[in-house]
Amino acid sequence: MSPEKLRELIAGGESEAVELKESFDREAVETAGAFANTRGGTIYVGVSRKGESLGREVGPETLSEWSNQVSQSTDPRVIPDVETRDVGGKTVVAMVIRESPLRPVSVKGRCYRRVGASNRVMTPAEISEMHLQSTGSSWDLQPAPGKTLQDMDPDKVRNYVRLANASGRKHIPEAESFERVLRKLELIKERRPTWAAVLLFGKRPQSPLMQAVVHCGLFKQESRVIDDRMIEGSLVDQVEEALKFIQKNTNVEFVITGKPARDEIWDYPLEALREALINAVCHRDYTVPSNTDIRIHDDRLEIWSPGGLPLGITLPELFKPHKSVLRNKGIASVLYDIGWIEKWGSGIDKIRRLCREAKRPEPDYEERQQSVIATFRKDVLKDDYLRRGGLNERQIAAVAYVKEHGSITNREYRKLTGVIVRTATRDLAGLSESGVIRQMGGAGRGTKYVLVSRETGHKQDKQDTKPDINRPQTRHKPDKGAAKGPKRTG
Repeated sequence: MSPEKLRELIAGGESEAVELKESFDREAVETAGAFANTRGGTIYVGVSRKGESLGREVGPETLSEWSNQVSQSTDPRVIPDVETRDVGGKTVVAMVIRESPLRPVSVKGRCYRRVGASNRVMTPAEISEMHLQSTGSSWDLQPAPGKTLQDMDPDKVRNYVRLANASGRKHIPEAESFERVLRKLELIKERRPTWAAVLLFGKRPQSPLMQAVVHCGLFKQESRVIDDRMIEGSLVDQVEEALKFIQKNTNVEFVITGKPARDEIWDYPLEALREALINAVCHRDYTVPSNTDIRIHDDRLEIWSPGGLPLGITLPELFKPHKSVLRNKGIASVLYDIGWIEKWGSGIDKIRRLCREAKRPEPDYEERQQSVIATFRKDVLKDDYLRRGGLNERQIAAVAYVKEHGSITNREYRKLTGVIVRTATRDLAGLSESGVIRQMGGAGRGTKYVLVSRETGHKQDKQDTKPDINRPQTRHKPDKGAAKGPKRTG
């Protein structure tokens, strides 16, 4: 690394892979363990937290001593690469820590992992998950205590064979015994079915995993539950039954398009919800004593997946190309075989694409209360809703235009509605005041207007998630040049 790039890196401050220390101390050793348990990183000694190079006069013996402190305090041992570097004419020590192949690494009996610019003490569950991950296994591939082949349902295994053959991803003889199928899937260990086998093919998957259910609720005014159902059975059954609950408790419009069958337009795209449900039951942490939740509110639908994200993936990384990190490898493999999962790591992209194709807001994602929460929001910008909020017919036509084309300019508004410049400016200002659209670009011809939810996407602020169309608009006298009514085109 060039001196210029090194200075830029240090000036950028601490991060998931950078730690700045004025002097070598106990915390530096903990950071070495955290880096080894995450993705590696570099500890720079002789630099302030603000990124100022202070310099350290050290000899080979000191560097060797620091390296020994790290290796003797860690188990499995971490051997850092230590060297001095010149930063702005001052000597800085760079201690490079590589990701350990066998994890977790403990530091004097405690395990740490790097989260942002901080070191976090790992929980026993995280330690167990990381150990299994580093050995190429996962919790669901461990044998389930007390379970035998007698607890498996042959019909569920046969259904898997039928679906896997139909998807073309597996070719299994129909006459293959269910035990042989499970062995080929490596879902039998130590003569016992694994947890994945229990959850996918068990006669009683909720014994003893009572939390392995989907809890569905329809809420009115946030706290009043008017429909409630606890869905048990195999994971495949849970997804199908949960979708039925959603269809029962959400609205659908039938649109005549001239095709043989009418189009069904649901509050939320069903295929996107199905994908999100599959993600939830596939990737949740079944050791956490919480249910997978579906919460249907007046303006949104939430899917709660217990356990947070698997170790090795962060929330921002979900929205860009990332490696697949599977918490439940056995479950994921079976769902892939039957065509429920495409290539690894593509689920979020598919959900967002399906929402865009259905002209619905993309879902928000957050980590809260030991869960990953996917929130789908209604498209409240429908004609009757907008009309009740006080928008005129021209403005309603403009909203439909923006939903179709992504944005609208003053000129496009005039062409759509047949009004003069002054009226178009007032109408668009009223839409902006209502929180339905937002102005983008500079003044003049470069100005365009987009829907608030379209502009902010999955990162939308809470205040932007529901347009405040009930806020009073600025009232103007009708302009003499305004058209008498909306002129819809196209």
